[in-house]
Amino acid sequence: MVKVASNKTKMREQPPEERIRNFEEVPYGYSMEEAVAEANRCIQCKKPSCVQGCPVEINIPEFIRLIKEGDLRNSIRVLKETNVLPAVCGRVCPQEEQCEKYCILAKKMEPVAIGRLERFAADWEAQQGDAEIPRMKKPTGKRVAVVGTGPAGITVAGDLIQLGIEVTMYEALHEAGGVLVYGIPEFRLPKRIVAREIAHVCRMGVKLIKNVVIGTSLTVDDLLKEYDAVFIGSGAGLPWFMEIPGENLNNIYSANEYLTRANLMKAYRFPEYDTPIAHGKVVTTIGGGNVAMDSARTALRLGAKRSIVIYRRSRNEMPARDEEIHHAEEEGIVFHFLTNPVAYHGDALGMVQEVECLRMELGEPDSSGRRRPIPIEGSNFRIPVDVVVVSIGNSPNPLIPNTTPGLETGKWGNIIIDEETGRTSKKGVFAGGDVASGAATVISAMGAGKKAAKSILQYLRDGKW
Repeated sequence: MVKVASNKTKMREQPPEERIRNFEEVPYGYSMEEAVAEANRCIQCKKPSCVQGCPVEINIPEFIRLIKEGDLRNSIRVLKETNVLPAVCGRVCPQEEQCEKYCILAKKMEPVAIGRLERFAADWEAQQGDAEIPRMKKPTGKRVAVVGTGPAGITVAGDLIQLGIEVTMYEALHEAGGVLVYGIPEFRLPKRIVAREIAHVCRMGVKLIKNVVIGTSLTVDDLLKEYDAVFIGSGAGLPWFMEIPGENLNNIYSANEYLTRANLMKAYRFPEYDTPIAHGKVVTTIGGGNVAMDSARTALRLGAKRSIVIYRRSRNEMPARDEEIHHAEEEGIVFHFLTNPVAYHGDALGMVQEVECLRMELGEPDSSGRRRPIPIEGSNFRIPVDVVVVSIGNSPNPLIPNTTPGLETGKWGNIIIDEETGRTSKKGVFAGGDVASGAATVISAMGAGKKAAKSILQYLRDGKW
C-alpha cells in the first residue's frame, strides 16, 4: 500500500505583516507540483464518503484523480458538471465542515485538501483564457426569472440554462454577485473571480438585468405574467442590532453597510473611489462569525492601529471558520472572549467613544448546541473605540414578501419553502438560499439552488404544484 502523507500540502500565503497593508488575496494557491502532491494523498475510495458532504454533489475523487494525472481540462469539466462557481467555492466554502469532514483520511490524519484542489483547477482554467461552454439541451420554450444574483440564483440560472430553459436574472444593485461582491472582502475573494464566473454563466445564455429592485420596479406577480416560474434568491440583507443604549451614535455600522462600502463601493481604493467610510484608529467588531472576521480584518487594512473582536462566548464556540480565525490572529486582531456589549457612550458631537461591556461565563448548552453565555453581574468595563461594526446576524429584506400576496414567511421574515424542492406557498414561485434559511454559507445556498432547479424543471414539465 502506498504511504499517504499525514498532513495537507501547505498553501503559500502573504506574510501577515505585509497583507495587513493591502487587499490582495492572502493565499497564493497551489503550483502544479503542489496540486499533484496533494492529489496523490487521495486514496480513491470505492465508496467516497466525501461526496455525501458536498451540497452540490461534485464527483470529488474523479476531479482529483484527473489532477493527479495532469489532465486539468477534464478535471474542470467534472467540477463544472455540478458546480458553476468552482473558483468561488474553492476559496470560501467551509470544506472542513462538509466534504473534508467526511474524507476517510480524517479519521487518522488531515483530510485531503479538496477545496484547495478545486481552486487550483478553476484557476488553471482561467489562466488558459478559454473556459468551455457546456453542451446545451434543445430549447424548451419555457422561461424562468431569477431574483438575485448571489450563489443560489447563479446556481439555478446555470443549471436551468443547460436544460434548455430561457433564464433572466434580476439584480437590484449595479453589480451582480450578491454577497460574493458586497460581503466577502477582496483579500478573501477577489472580485475579478466573481465577475469571471458570472460572465461564464452569461456566455451560456443567461440574461442579466441589473439595477432593478423586485418589489418596487417590478413585483413577483409582474414576473409571473411574463415567465413560467420565478426563483427568489434575494439573500438576507437586513442587519440585526442589539438594541442597547447608544446604538444610534455616529460611526456604529452594521457589518452589511461597512463591508458593502469597503467591497462593492470600493472604499479600499481611495482616492480612486471616494466612498465615505470611517477610518478609526481603534475599531471594534461585535460577533464571532465569518462576517465578523471579515470586518475586523478589513478594518486593519483600512488603517486601524488596533482591531478588536468582542464575542460573548469562548473561542471554542466561535462559528467562524478556523482558517479565518487563524488568519485574524496572525494579523494581530485582539479578541475579547466571554464579553458582551451592554451600551455605547459618545461625545458631545454624537460620535461613539466607548463600548461598555459585561464579562460572561458559560452555562448549559442552548438550542444551537453551544454553551449559553451568562452575564456576570457587576463586571462592567469600558473599551475606548472610534468605530464599531455590529456583526450578529441578518434577516431577509421584507420588501419582496410584503409585495407578494400569498407568499408565506416565518417569524424572522424568511420565505417558507419545502426544503427538498424550494417550493413556496405561491404557485410557480420557488426560493432558496439565505432568503429562506437565514444567513448561511455560500455552498449551502448553492445546494438549495440545485434542489430548486430540479424542482422547477419538473414543474415546467407537468405543471403540478
